[in-house]
Amino acid sequence: MVNITLSLSKKMKEEMEKFPEINWSEVARSSIKKKLAQLKFMDAFLKESTFSVEDATKYGEELSRLVYEKYIKELE
Repeated sequence: MVNITLSLSKKMKEEMEKFPEINWSEVARSSIKKKLAQLKFMDAFLKESTFSVEDATKYGEELSRLVYEKYIKELE
């Protein structure tokens, strides 16, 4: 197993020390493992995707318009 070094703020370190029963190395390891699984999933998903930047822009603009209209109606 390899070791890594993390830089934390003094405040974060002090807050972590309030919970000495927590294995912070395991928390970090688990978080990294979860993030890697998400990234692998996205890589596989995007590899097979035909969704273009233009598609994303178009649907993003449409979603923004719909959200805007929803909140405008709620304010009326």
